[in-house]
Amino acid sequence: MKFNVKKLGKAVATAVLAAGLSTNAFAIDNKDIKIGVSIWSSTDVLGSWCKRIVDEAADALGVKVQYVDQGHVSEKVTSSVEQLVAAGCQGIIICNSSDTEMTSAIKTANDNEVYLAQFFRVISKENSPDIYKMATNSPYYIGAVHENEPENGEKLVNILIEKGKRNIGLIGWEQGDATWLGRWKGYQAGVEKWNAAHPDDKVDLSEPQYAGTSSEGGSKAAEALMTANPNLDALIPAGGGGDPLQGAIAAVERAGKTGKIAIVSTDFLPDLGERLKNGSMAGESGGHYCDPLIAFMLVYNAVKGNYKDFKGKFEDIDFPYLYVASPEDYEAYEKYFVKQLPYTKDELVAMSKLDLEGLKAAAAKLSIEDAAARAK
Repeated sequence: MKFNVKKLGKAVATAVLAAGLSTNAFAIDNKDIKIGVSIWSSTDVLGSWCKRIVDEAADALGVKVQYVDQGHVSEKVTSSVEQLVAAGCQGIIICNSSDTEMTSAIKTANDNEVYLAQFFRVISKENSPDIYKMATNSPYYIGAVHENEPENGEKLVNILIEKGKRNIGLIGWEQGDATWLGRWKGYQAGVEKWNAAHPDDKVDLSEPQYAGTSSEGGSKAAEALMTANPNLDALIPAGGGGDPLQGAIAAVERAGKTGKIAIVSTDFLPDLGERLKNGSMAGESGGHYCDPLIAFMLVYNAVKGNYKDFKGKFEDIDFPYLYVASPEDYEAYEKYFVKQLPYTKDELVAMSKLDLEGLKAAAAKLSIEDAAARAK
């Protein structure tokens, strides 16, 4: 016979309440909590940093964490949620996850009474109103922690424009991915605004070449763009975890065009400081590996019973990007986000005790300056 332990616990708690007794004895201990992480990769540039901060939080709180790497393959994304439920996780955080994949993920969460939150992604209220409504009506889907991707795209393309670049090649990762589409919208907006204001000094932005999430894909996409446009003077490998960017950089180096073709991207590389110095990178947005930390804290507090009544609500949490466009910019980031994590274990424990509005405020204020102030 298949038991739903959570339902059994609720039944016991209901009986206790009916008898006029306290349910405190039934509060779940941290050692009994397991949180699942469905992630495109826990080993690539960005994914490994996400794992590092989530592992640190789990260790600080004394809870278990389990990962499933799903490679952004649709059927693996949906099955990863089922795997984590079967493994006994009471809560799950997930990325990558398209809106359509979230339909299955939310149904699995509802059927098994497991809390669910997205990171680096959000269901589009405009493009997927039915799925957004399903998420809002779910008592187990909490919400999403994500960045303002159109703003990110616009800021990055402006870094290139301000450096005098006018022929920009664009590399996407997966067609239809919500984050990619948001960034692309921002690149286009930045170019359109510049061209409207400078009709005699226009910027050309190519149609995207798609790279998937591999270094090889990034390399081939960069080669195709350089071949198609001999006047290419900039590249934007939009994202995909960092590997496509590394492939694009390698292709530019092989072509002998390092420094001639300026590259900006999202997701900080581990050697970004050196690359800003040698000209193989012109700027980057990133430092957002704490995004899944906030989603983790959402789910942790839901499992603990501290955050509740999610049905009828959609918690939409904006998380800030950090931007660097010079070696000096990177030095400060490196000190507080690379050589050490931006939060100590004591600070992570304190974060876990914040109410929902306090957690949102902590997410919104994270910056190099914030980390530096807390480190003093």
